Amino acid sequence: MKILFLFPYPVGQAASQRFRFEQYFQLLSEKKIDYDIAPFMSLKTWRKFYKKGFIALKMYALVIGFFKRFWKLISVSKYDYIFIHREVFPIGPPVFEWIISKVLGKKIIYDFDDAIWIPNSSESNRFFSPLKTHSNVFPICKWSYKVSVGNDYLLRAVQPHNKNVSLNPTTIDTIGYHNRLSEHNGDNMVIGWTGSHSTNKYLTPFFEVVKKLKQKHDFTMIVISDEIPTENQELFEFVKWKKESEIEDLLRFNIGVMPLTNDPWSEGKCGFKALQYMALGIPALVSPVGVNEQIVDDDINGYVCRDQSQWFDKLTYLLENKDKIKKMGSRAREKIETHYSVKSNASNFIHLFS
Repeated sequence: MKILFLFPYPVGQAASQRFRFEQYFQLLSEKKIDYDIAPFMSLKTWRKFYKKGFIALKMYALVIGFFKRFWKLISVSKYDYIFIHREVFPIGPPVFEWIISKVLGKKIIYDFDDAIWIPNSSESNRFFSPLKTHSNVFPICKWSYKVSVGNDYLLRAVQPHNKNVSLNPTTIDTIGYHNRLSEHNGDNMVIGWTGSHSTNKYLTPFFEVVKKLKQKHDFTMIVISDEIPTENQELFEFVKWKKESEIEDLLRFNIGVMPLTNDPWSEGKCGFKALQYMALGIPALVSPVGVNEQIVDDDINGYVCRDQSQWFDKLTYLLENKDKIKKMGSRAREKIETHYSVKSNASNFIHLFS
């Protein structure tokens, strides 16, 4: 068996890639399955592509990327499966996917972990928004041999277009990468959030809860992201996301939060923040959106907070009860190992290529 992985971002940088398929590369090697990888962006381009400006560089990257993708088509015939994460080319119609499936007759495994048929472009790339064709998603589903999605909401959306759709949850490598547990020994309590420029917006309503909490409790709010939120900067300590220090930075948390708005885009999310917290023995407090209520068992390994008052009450309780945090953290780790780890999902992932 030989597999070609086509995906947007350089290896080791984007969470959707790292925790949906990159961490299974070692497993493929152990099973003597050959594979090649073909990211669309170089690391240099990735570092600037989601920042404001750099229009000339972005246009150059698109042109070069188009020709690299076209050149790659020449070698597609030697692969048994073509694993496509999100898209082959970031703008325009799905020409490459159509050629791979309909002209070259190759088996596509199409993978995504967001409701990517809904427009959700960042402010920094507003210039390219009109060129994004979100309607590509369901035609690609139809042309695919299998579709791999991260939760039931996405699965239900795909089923009218492809019956051969598999639930392949986002998972955590509890042995290699997330192999440590928070000891919760520090005197200063920490409430933490991790995300990116595209999810910073979910913090805006949550900061109102933080303001109220700070009137009664002494704690630190830590925000880990690639860009600092523009609002309420006096309320939190900002930590620039770096892969090299990611685990160490997360281990500072006593409590991890994942607030979301209740909308179709958020419904498609796969609970990655909660998974990361829980894998490190950190209780997760989440909004009841998407897969969150399947990941977090309320009052066992975290809390599902349905309104601002519940966010305030549950956080107040945990800030005053550190023993509860430790018990919840231990159960959180158990939940990830059993249901959302690379080890527990290995056979499910390998089954995609059959």
